[in-house]
Amino acid sequence: MKNSLKKNEDFKKVFDEKKSCANKYLILYYRENELDVNRLGIQVSKKVGNSVVRHRLTRLIRESFRLNENSFKHGLDLVVIARGDAKGKTYKEIEDALLHLGKQSRILSEN
Repeated sequence: MKNSLKKNEDFKKVFDEKKSCANKYLILYYRENELDVNRLGIQVSKKVGNSVVRHRLTRLIRESFRLNENSFKHGLDLVVIARGDAKGKTYKEIEDALLHLGKQSRILSEN
């Protein structure tokens, strides 16, 4: 994915905005950027599991967002944090959790 948050300062800007919502598996922080595209940042703590588990969760979250990116409003910086309960969950469960957070935070497009 070419539109991702990589720099620590970008993550801090999103966290400083304090717009967030959460469910059992994921926490979503978001803010508007001045760009025409969405940028995604993903954090998975070592508390969640070993590197295999963390990378799997990262791939599931990234793929869920990629396939549903058109459902989200444009011009957002998003940071998704995986919770411990997300360990071992299927793609469908992670995708549903991400879409649930989109609805909860009202950043999903109406169409």
